[in-house]
Amino acid sequence: MSSFKDVFDTYNWDETLQSIFSKTENDVLRALINTKRDLEDFKALISPAAKPYLEEMAQLSRQLTKKRFGNTIQMYSPMYLSNECQNICTYCGFSMTNKIPRRTLTDAEILKEVAYIKSKGYDHILLVTGEANKIVGVDYINNVLKFIRSQFSNITIEVQPLLQDEYELLIENGLYAVLVYQETYHREEYKKHHPKGKKSNFDFRLDTPDRLGKAGIHKIGLGALFGLEDWRADSFFTALHLKYLQKTYWKTKYSISFPRLRPHSGGLEPKVEMTDPDLVQLICAFRLLDEDVELSMSTRESEVFRNNIVNLGITSISAESKTNPGGYAVAPESLEQFEISDERPTEVITEMLKGNGLDVVWKDWTNNWE
Repeated sequence: MSSFKDVFDTYNWDETLQSIFSKTENDVLRALINTKRDLEDFKALISPAAKPYLEEMAQLSRQLTKKRFGNTIQMYSPMYLSNECQNICTYCGFSMTNKIPRRTLTDAEILKEVAYIKSKGYDHILLVTGEANKIVGVDYINNVLKFIRSQFSNITIEVQPLLQDEYELLIENGLYAVLVYQETYHREEYKKHHPKGKKSNFDFRLDTPDRLGKAGIHKIGLGALFGLEDWRADSFFTALHLKYLQKTYWKTKYSISFPRLRPHSGGLEPKVEMTDPDLVQLICAFRLLDEDVELSMSTRESEVFRNNIVNLGITSISAESKTNPGGYAVAPESLEQFEISDERPTEVITEMLKGNGLDVVWKDWTNNWE
């Protein structure tokens, strides 16, 4: 059976990047006035030629977001369950080669973390682990879902890629959405950053959203880690992936995240810098490409940036995030996966959003599963 890999293999990275950089002012103007934009329009909107039109893109992005999502924005909380990992990843604090204390939360510890998160009002939780099948495999994740599903309206996971039947089992026990980032769509650079472990299998990871779609998941989250390769090409392939999935698994909803490389234990310097204006341009370009896709912003970004981006297309935002297992109530001192930038408490973020004219919701407002 065909998969996104079949589509992906028909594209060349260098030719794609050249095509983006060859876009002209006329291409940008055409993309701005089009009412139904395609991937060629998206190339124009992320190209250097679009930089002078950032204000126009931002205004259109806000209009489309308000039309589709109103003045609402969703807040969610990540809960890290384990920092065990069997992969070597050059950009991650949990990488197997990093000599750090490893921890996997017990049921009792999970309850303490959940109690803290619920005390802040959250009804949508993101469960995160390192990629360690033997320690935090399907059985562990399934147990956590059964354990906490009564506490939350929506449960999302960001863990190692699984098989279709494994996703089907988790969906039966309350799983709502899965985030799976390709990190970079550049095959050769991907191998450099993932030299060992199951994650080194580029194609298996690339086809994970297909397995999710076949399993009948309610929502799939895509993204690339900006800094590993040229952000424009990685963004195009993310958009290509999105459009393929929407056409193939049309009952599933989709979200896009925009993580930039952040400091961590054994840190990696970005190969290609993505500036704040670059990221604003990209967020607006995704909104102009697709007014239905959800766009998410994490605490990787600074207070000032997040204050200004929430009205330009973003539909969900995290707050008070801890990227270490037990970071809320059990073991606040344990090593983080990466350093967050916006450390403001939930209450402050909530007031900031309301000050921007947004109504805060605590679960997935597009949920039609119940």
